[in-house]
Amino acid sequence: MAESVVLAYSGGLDTSVLVGWLQEQGYDVHCLYVDLGQPCEDRQAIMQKALDIGACSSEITDVREELCRDFAFPVLQWQAKYENIYLLGTSIARPLISKACLQRAREVGATAFVHGATGKGNDQCRFQLAAEALDPTVRVIAPWRMESFRSRFPGRAEMLAYCEQKQIPVKATVEKPYSSDENCLHISYEAGALEDLTVDGETVVDFGMTVSPAEAPDREEIVTIGFEAGVPVSVNGTKLSPAALVAELNTIGGRNGIGRIDIVENRFVGMKSRGVYEAPGMTVLYAAHQAMEQITLDRDLVHLRDQLSPVVAEMVYYGFWYCAKMDALMAFIQNAQTPVTGEVTLTLYRGNMRVSSRTSPGSLYDAEIASMEKGGDYDQTDAEGFLRIMGLPLRVQGTVRPRS
Repeated sequence: MAESVVLAYSGGLDTSVLVGWLQEQGYDVHCLYVDLGQPCEDRQAIMQKALDIGACSSEITDVREELCRDFAFPVLQWQAKYENIYLLGTSIARPLISKACLQRAREVGATAFVHGATGKGNDQCRFQLAAEALDPTVRVIAPWRMESFRSRFPGRAEMLAYCEQKQIPVKATVEKPYSSDENCLHISYEAGALEDLTVDGETVVDFGMTVSPAEAPDREEIVTIGFEAGVPVSVNGTKLSPAALVAELNTIGGRNGIGRIDIVENRFVGMKSRGVYEAPGMTVLYAAHQAMEQITLDRDLVHLRDQLSPVVAEMVYYGFWYCAKMDALMAFIQNAQTPVTGEVTLTLYRGNMRVSSRTSPGSLYDAEIASMEKGGDYDQTDAEGFLRIMGLPLRVQGTVRPRS
């Protein structure tokens, strides 16, 4: 009896090849398509393709709500961005894919979890670290780390030739071989012509979620987002589920050219890589959430969160989602976000956003105190003693160590 494995299957070039290659190695292959809200895809055609190639089973599991509610929104609450710019759309999804594949493995009695991530990238780390945290006994098969696989498929050209020989339909071509990863949070593009840093990504990529700012409508669009305890819950006054909310903001942000970036990032394995990303809905949410925090959180708490935010972003990017440190950090942010309730209105225009208004029942902003015209409960003479105390160490240092 052949050994059964569960393959994290996307229907793209790499995993389509893996279905055939794993069969050649003697495995019974169970394909699991983890539905993360990938746009631009015919799911039924993708699942049928796996069966046509020879998979024993081909299943879909819908985790869109879980992805947004339990993964993306907590990262949003942290305002976490890897290297100050990347919203972690791919990184956030990987531990959830591992979780779903391990669940499927238990259902079919599979002995191993297979993924198509390369030995050069970050995804291999995210898949394996998550899988081992969830099941310390798990066996992970990563063909790109196996010499026998790499010798047969040293590059994408050989994989494309294999698909042509086996009559496996794939979107990638020799002429345009960039790789894309899609979910409801974003689409990423890398490889192929994008590896040349002198090539403008706008001229290479067929964007799937956004229009170019130059092609966006020449008029402003206003959107209001409601938050409860730091979690986005409504758009323009309509309550929505997490996945539906992200989808609605993808549409709104996308048609206004919001959320495209082109970066060179530092991978976990040490090399630099170039990526083009589009994340219209999450880009809008990050701006709205930050504006909501500005009137509901006190200074010291925000500053502490901002110190820890890069730590969280790095852990998500590297793949340390299921660990004691992340558990503690998530407990902290859940407590810290309790006051972040209210509505933020943004004005969008051709790739740009500005905050138009902020309202909250728990706002810490006091116009009477802040006003340049009025005093409120603030007595400006109090600043005299405050500054004398704050300046004491500086006066002592200036006396002992005079500056020229």
